This record gives sequence, C-alpha cells and structure tokens, in this order.
Amino acid sequence: MRTIVVYPSSHGFGHASRNIEVINALLARDPDLSIVVRTAVAEWLFQRTVRGPYRYQRLEADPGIVQIDSLRMDLDATVARATEYVRRLDAAADTEARVLRDLRADLVVADMPPLALAAAARAGVPAVALGNFTWDWIYAAYPGGEEAAARIGDVYAATGRALRLPMWGGFARFRDIVDLPFVARHSRRDPEETRRALGLPAGERLALVSFGGYGLDALDLDALSRVEGHRILVSTGTRVGPDRRPLTAADARGSLLPLDEPTMYERGFLYEDLVRAVDVVVTKPGYGIIAECIANDTALLYTSRGHFVEYDVLVREMPRYLRTAYFDHDELFAGRWGPHLDRVLAQPAPPERPRTDGAEAAAERVLEI
Repeated sequence: MRTIVVYPSSHGFGHASRNIEVINALLARDPDLSIVVRTAVAEWLFQRTVRGPYRYQRLEADPGIVQIDSLRMDLDATVARATEYVRRLDAAADTEARVLRDLRADLVVADMPPLALAAAARAGVPAVALGNFTWDWIYAAYPGGEEAAARIGDVYAATGRALRLPMWGGFARFRDIVDLPFVARHSRRDPEETRRALGLPAGERLALVSFGGYGLDALDLDALSRVEGHRILVSTGTRVGPDRRPLTAADARGSLLPLDEPTMYERGFLYEDLVRAVDVVVTKPGYGIIAECIANDTALLYTSRGHFVEYDVLVREMPRYLRTAYFDHDELFAGRWGPHLDRVLAQPAPPERPRTDGAEAAAERVLEI
C-alpha cells in the first residue's frame, strides 16, 4: 500500500477544498492508497467531502497571513510570524521528517507549506508542490519579508517540482513545472433540486454571501433586507456587525435569508451545490471560490481583500473565465448591493470556457511521481 501525505495550507478553505478534490481523484484511481492529511484546516471539511478513507492529523504547517477580519490583514504580524517560522524551520523540519518516516510516506504533496517540502527532503521522500502561488512571492512583496521569502525560496528550489494551477504568481525557484487546468468542486445536483430541498425560493435571483470564517464587521443587515430584486443568502453563524455576533435564523426578514449550513450538509448537499443553485456569489477574490464559480457557471461580485499580493493576479484573470464585477467597501457594508448585482448578472458569457478537470490531471501526475 502506497502512502501519500497531503499538506494543505491552513490559510483559508480554498487550499483544503482543492486538495480534497485531488484526494478524491486519487482514491478514484487507486482505492488502496493510504491518504494522510496534515493541516490545521478544520477536520469537518474533510469529513463531509472526502469520498474514501483517509487519516486527518492536525498540524500548523505554514504561517499564512494574519487576518483582522475577512477583508483586512495585519501586515506587521504577518511578517513577524513568517520570519519566526523560517528561523525555526530547520528544527521543525527535522521533527516532521520523523513523522514522515513513521508514516512510511511514499510521496508528499504540499499546497504550499515549506515545512512539508523541507521535511520530505530530510526524510528522503519524493515531494511535489501544488498551488497557484508561492509563499516566497507573497512575503517578498511586504516590507520586512525578505528573510522569510529568501529562506522559503531556497526550500522550493531544493524541491524543484511543482504542479501549477491557473491564475498563478511566483514559482521562480521551481525548475520542473507542469501547468494544470483549474481544480474545482463541481455540483452534481440540479439547481432547482437544491433550492427545493433547502427551502430557497424558486424563480427569484439569489445572491450567496461567501466571506469565510472571519466574518464581516459592520455589515448592515437592515439594508440587506431591503435589497430589491434579489434575495441575499447568508450562512447562520456568520459573524456580522460591530459586536461580531453570529447570524441566526431569527434575523430572517425581507430580502435577507439566513442559511443553516450544518443542516444542508446533513441532508447530503454540499457547498458547491449551493454555489450552482444561486445566481451570483458575493465574496472577496480567492482561488477556491473563483474556481467554484467557473465550474458551476455562477457570476461573482467581489470587493477588495486588502494588501494581499495574489489579489491583483486574480482580478486581472477573472474576467476571462466568468461574469464578474467589483464594488467597494462602502457599498458592501452599507448594503447597497442591488445595482451591482444587476450589473454583474447583465454581463454576457465570459470569453473563455476553461477546463476544470485539474484534480484528475493532478492525480495522474502525482501517481506518475
């Protein structure tokens, strides 16, 4: 039995969700594979969406970005944490190499924690990086991030091998790069079936709010309840308002529709089913949600996510693949969404229809390695 150890970055659900698609593709090709996932991403995401046996082990494998909320990052704290990470990297990699030996790992797949790749080198385990950006490229763009960028770049250079996804940035230190199609989650359900099962209105335009677990301070729920021509779908538990309280079913009024996500999952529906069932997703740009909108033919209305280097690449590339429009933070938080939702839905089909079978392509390459 071959053992593949997968290290998704803990920076948001996007890395984990695309890794899960690759894991599912691997298990579909070889059900006898032993898959071990080492990450700090919540285990429930894997429990609900991995289609086959795997082992989950919690590990904070990369420093990521320090977020104040979904739209703001703490630049000083980000650089400080990344610098501390690389200064401890050698010792941490020695420890992690022992874990890989104990697991009898045959291959490491890293998206894109340097710790995983450094540990694989120490343990003598083949490794491949998978992703659309590299952490050395991210940190090099921030004042004070030079030390972290240089050390992480050295780790990537020593690995040498990468599977690169669309909308990419970085990768200058890798020597052997294979470009893949989009890795995306595809809904297998009819949109009307999903709406009926979840009690969502048929024949009305639905906008899904998707900003991850950090929440949105100062979001004006009263204003959202008055948006005309659209129903606004927000997951219960989402932290909203200046007191960051969790949204509940009792907040339903007017155009505002709280969604009970745990119940959705219990009924066998997945997040990609929801993305396909709505008309537009309101979000910040990130690879995962962009790829999901592309795969499920859903429009995307986005706002700025702050000084994150990947943002510029995503904004430049998005219009090639999906209907998309921007609105600023003032309009977002004031709840003046109606005209912007109308604008994005009035757009023609995008000029390109890209492949979204990157998970299968990645699985093929991984098994070749």
